[in-house]
Formats: sequence, structure tokens, C-alpha cells
Amino acid sequence: MVRGHAKAEAQAKNAKKNAGKEKGSNLDAIKQSVRAVCPICKTPTSTIKVLQDHYASKHPKETVPADNLGLTK
Repeated sequence: MVRGHAKAEAQAKNAKKNAGKEKGSNLDAIKQSVRAVCPICKTPTSTIKVLQDHYASKHPKETVPADNLGLTK
């Protein structure tokens, strides 16, 4: 039973160490990383280049809108 006692002590120590840290999802980080959203299918993308690639693969007949994305042609 020695290992059982050591395990309980280790769990208590880790719980105390991690008490100050906020645990949860990374939704805030994801929201901050989204730079552009596809106006057709509402897919969030991290960069304008990824959005252009998205348009090329998912919406080949459409053109990437330059006015609302901050693109310059």
C-alpha cells in the first residue's frame, strides 16, 4: 500500500500546484487567431492566404472579396 499513499500525496501536490491555473477550452485563443471569415460558408481562417486557398479549393467559381478583408490588389 505504499504506492497508494505516494499516489495520493502526488495527486494532492499536483492539485495544489495547478489550483491557480485556469483550466478549460482555448476558445479565446481561437477567437484571437481568426483574421478572416469566409462570407459564403462562414469558415474561420487564420490568415488571408489560408482564405485564398480556401476559396481556390471550396469555392473555385467565386473570387476572394478584397474590400472587406483588407486585401490590396
